[in-house]
Amino acid sequence: MTLEQVTKELKGYKGRTIKIMEVCGTHTASIFKAGIRSILPEEIRLISGPGCPVCVTPSAYIDKLVDYSLKENYQVLTFGDMMKVRGSKYSLTQAKALGGKINYLYSPLQSLALAKENPQINYIFAAVGFETTAPLYTILLEEMEKENIQNLKLLIAVKTIIPALSYLCEQEEIDGFLCPGHVSVIIGSKVYEPLAEKYGKPFVVTGFEGEHILASVYEIMTQITTGDFKMKNLYTSAVKEEGNEKAFGAVMKYFEPCDAYWRGIGTIPGSGLRLKEEFQKYDAGSEEAFVEETLPKGCSCTDVILGRIQPIECPAFGKRCTPMDALGPCMVSSEGACGIWYKNR
Repeated sequence: MTLEQVTKELKGYKGRTIKIMEVCGTHTASIFKAGIRSILPEEIRLISGPGCPVCVTPSAYIDKLVDYSLKENYQVLTFGDMMKVRGSKYSLTQAKALGGKINYLYSPLQSLALAKENPQINYIFAAVGFETTAPLYTILLEEMEKENIQNLKLLIAVKTIIPALSYLCEQEEIDGFLCPGHVSVIIGSKVYEPLAEKYGKPFVVTGFEGEHILASVYEIMTQITTGDFKMKNLYTSAVKEEGNEKAFGAVMKYFEPCDAYWRGIGTIPGSGLRLKEEFQKYDAGSEEAFVEETLPKGCSCTDVILGRIQPIECPAFGKRCTPMDALGPCMVSSEGACGIWYKNR
């Protein structure tokens, strides 16, 4: 079937409203870039999910980084995306203005050179992300062990996507999922098969080009029409059935599953990774960085990341909440749904 035929078939859909969740923020950006929504009828609704790591990192975690940055002989190292997200009081950008020692890096491995060059400073690396970034932390830990680096620790908020998808299937009315391409490179496509079977929904692994996404939407619609629900990998150029077993195996050498708190959602059992007991000496107190919290009054990030509303349906969108003065985390991050919608509106 040609792309023109796929587009024609999708445009012709006139059934009940179908909600398809793109779990990862990069897919959200690609959907805008390719103008996918303008092609689809209003009965096929693409909604964003909780796949932005910065958006779901608890404010207590930011607070702990802020506290570290203000301590004597301590310095916080982080990815740039984390700088603008507010904790209960301050963001890291605001903490820096107050005298906090904070540097942002492009790779966790840059922290190794800093730690070796400045043994008098205690470095805290903000290790956030999903299965995609976990292998980088594993390489970092390997080097820390090999070189016996004592003045670098990780504050860990790594999450795993499969338990989150189970939660969404249990709690929300979503008809199908565009599975996250980057995460799937690591965990593989086969892990989605039990979800498709248990919940009777389509799970389609897809790439990031417009035609990839359009073909995946068509696959989901076909499964819904026929009632033949399954996992389908349409990103075979990058995603293997078993994933990257070497990388994921290395991750599981250092980490083990744990319950994790998702900002705006709450605790999802088994949805995080923590260091195993024998590697706890490299942990900067991650277990203390999670407390129950509520989002700021007027913030609809919970409804956005659970696919209940589109960002523009939030009353604060573009008014009380903008990238320069964000009410919630989804407006701040480059992978946050609200920020992407604001940029492309």
